Amino acid sequence: MNIENIPESYIDNKGETPDLFAYDFKMTEDLIKTKVNLNSHMFSFLQAGKKQVHFAETSVLVDNTQSLLIKKGNCLWSELLDTDEIYYCKLLFFSEKQLKEFLQKHVKESYKAEETSSYFVIENDSYIDSYLNSLSTIMTAPITFMNTLLIVKFEELLLYLTNKYGKVFENYLFSLITEEVSPLKKIIEKNIYTSLSLEEVSFLCNMSLSTFKRHFIKEFNESPGKWFRDKRLVRAKELLQSSTIKPSDIYLDLGYNNLSNFSSAFKVKFGINPSEI
Repeated sequence: MNIENIPESYIDNKGETPDLFAYDFKMTEDLIKTKVNLNSHMFSFLQAGKKQVHFAETSVLVDNTQSLLIKKGNCLWSELLDTDEIYYCKLLFFSEKQLKEFLQKHVKESYKAEETSSYFVIENDSYIDSYLNSLSTIMTAPITFMNTLLIVKFEELLLYLTNKYGKVFENYLFSLITEEVSPLKKIIEKNIYTSLSLEEVSFLCNMSLSTFKRHFIKEFNESPGKWFRDKRLVRAKELLQSSTIKPSDIYLDLGYNNLSNFSSAFKVKFGINPSEI
């Protein structure tokens, strides 16, 4: 699977990435777990369809009742059609330089987040609807005029959201300009019981698969394949013993493509079929 560099892949002029850039993204078929190297922070205003994003530490799923502010970095995202036969979202990219200028101008008190989340969920309302309509209008303006208006519209949006969400949102904006890198162990432990493959987890760690395996063995003294498999099977046994959950309810969530493979691995480890518990 190729890695898509965004917003660069959306820009006609392949020179320097602008500090502010708006883009209408449309499609007519599902795109599942696209590898994305997001090089600018991004607002994603979903208008038709659903969007799921996997980050190193968590994941999020939204429809057109919510928008996302996503921190730059590596992620996997799936863009899914809903009842309509089209997926449509407006994207607004911004640089840390542009963000710092806003914070210096409008926010007097600085904050430092203890945990830096990869996203902030925005509940859509009538203002967001009106804002997106105005954004569509200025995107048809001559380039120089459009760039000037984008600065104004960017400030307008952040002012509205800081008024709506208060210090929580201000704190999040400051977290976007801190350079915090999640330790390998933290990322791995966040993804023990997900359905992500080793290759997908290594991507979220910003490593090639071979580099990831090397660092993993150094950290855990065991191959990642066996470590993840054992952890997930122990978790499966705990779930089956403590509830009325059936093997068919959990095998996909624990990274197995089909029930037969899950049952075989379970029997190898514990000597019995999962259906016998």
